[in-house]
Amino acid sequence: MDKKAVLFEKKHVRGAARLEALCFSEPWSEKSLEMLISAGAVGFAIEEKDEVLAYGGMLTVLDEGQITNVAVAPLSRRKGYGREVVRALIGYAEENGIVSVSLEVRESNEAAIALYESFGFSRRGLRKNFYRDPAEAAIVMVWEKERT
Repeated sequence: MDKKAVLFEKKHVRGAARLEALCFSEPWSEKSLEMLISAGAVGFAIEEKDEVLAYGGMLTVLDEGQITNVAVAPLSRRKGYGREVVRALIGYAEENGIVSVSLEVRESNEAAIALYESFGFSRRGLRKNFYRDPAEAAIVMVWEKERT
């Protein structure tokens, strides 16, 4: 994988919205995605020739983060882009005093669960009927910064 995640900017919003529509049954709007360029949020994108191939976002409050979405274009999967986006989000957390990051992931999304576990996320709970279209539970996962 030779592409690096870059800080999410206004120019990434439209491409991220396209990814949302391709990847999720309840996609975020461009307006919602603009939140990732505001205070209290951060996002990273992987792009090629002005096309967003992957992106991820995180909300932050004090020393906690909440990963909102990680999306990879269907034709760009299995290339390490999701891993690079999550690496960038965790790197941001470590560099900015965030000690705990949580997320929800579809119970059936084994690839994403394995990715998050490879970064040290652990399963903390289950939210029944969290997702719609189709209805499915969400696994709550949490990453905690190692204490030194």
